Amino acid sequence: MENQIFSASPLQFPGQPPQASGSPVTLPSSPLFFPVRLILTILLTTGLFACSSPGDKVQPKDKPTEQASDSKLTVFGGSFDAIDESGKLLWRVDAKQAKYIKEKEIGQAENPYGELFQDGKVVYKVTADKADIEQNDKKLVLILRGQIVATDPVNGVVLRGNELEWRPKEDLLIVRNKLTGKHKQLDAVAQEARVKTREQRVDFFGGVVANSLEPPFQVRTEHLIWQVKQEKLIGDRPLQFFRSKNNQITDRGKGDAANIDLKTKIVTITKNAQIELADPRMQIVSNSMAWNLNTEIVTTKTPIRVLHLTENILVTANQGELRIPQNTVYLQGKVNAIGKRRQAIRSDKLTWYLNNQQVEAQGNVVYQQAEPSLTFTGESATGNIQQEKIVVKSGGSGQRVITNIVPSEPKSE
Repeated sequence: MENQIFSASPLQFPGQPPQASGSPVTLPSSPLFFPVRLILTILLTTGLFACSSPGDKVQPKDKPTEQASDSKLTVFGGSFDAIDESGKLLWRVDAKQAKYIKEKEIGQAENPYGELFQDGKVVYKVTADKADIEQNDKKLVLILRGQIVATDPVNGVVLRGNELEWRPKEDLLIVRNKLTGKHKQLDAVAQEARVKTREQRVDFFGGVVANSLEPPFQVRTEHLIWQVKQEKLIGDRPLQFFRSKNNQITDRGKGDAANIDLKTKIVTITKNAQIELADPRMQIVSNSMAWNLNTEIVTTKTPIRVLHLTENILVTANQGELRIPQNTVYLQGKVNAIGKRRQAIRSDKLTWYLNNQQVEAQGNVVYQQAEPSLTFTGESATGNIQQEKIVVKSGGSGQRVITNIVPSEPKSE
């Protein structure tokens, strides 16, 4: 008997009326896919079947397994599109090969490519090796699971993770699970990133480590706001900072809140600021400080406390500036410097040279020593406070240096 060719009939779902030959195949409507329209382009292949002769017995077929049931469709050239009630495209995900699981209402795509739309424009482009595609059309939410790469075509931000959630009504893109972020100004890792596409704002949450590339600088915190367009980082929780040279940490700092200008490379710690230097070993504490990473200058307009850990010298003042490359500290306003033997110098202004521990004091200078107990008062002073070699001078108005010597009490026999 001659072989016969049977043409495949259109694919139908339970409860649907028969479709005419050649009509397009559509997925069943369900609460999950309403009111957003989900479009799947399906190219199904047909098979060639040979009829057996009348005398041949028909062999019984095995009962189809769940994996082979009609509830799973293999789709070639699949396109998952979502359109809101006003007709605007919210997202489009294309895949060379995709599978739709009716029970779970999830699409499984191989090498998908997606575009996320906001106000009619593409705000992020998405690629993956594999991805589970879930659409919740009541909430207008797209979820992709797999090795996700999301790229902002405008500012070049690249986010990688294993799960992506797009909520266009909230203007919110969420990338989580082994999250990394990359940009020409910044690299970051965190547990989750939340992107406001209209604001070009990225919020990093959980174990945040952000690295500024030039000069090398690292921030660690639990929540970091990245204003991409303004080129700024904002920390509203305790932060730690690390500055490196030749892969070695040279300076570190911390605070309860901070702003970082990625363009000017200025870190402004706005609450409970503290900076520590490795060489020389110094600690600078103030309520707020500005740290210029390019010039390596630290300034504050609020009361400052500077401690030289090696020499055991403590200096306090109303405001100050530390120039790290020059190893020089400039202080002014009620300056009070105390050495390890309780020798002290008070003045309106003080310049402290860290290399040789020389100081230059100006304005209402008072120098005191404990042993022997004496006090010098003048308009200026120079010398080494640690060696107790201080020269106090009078001003140009004819004032004299006043010296007070307090003799020690005789020891009782």
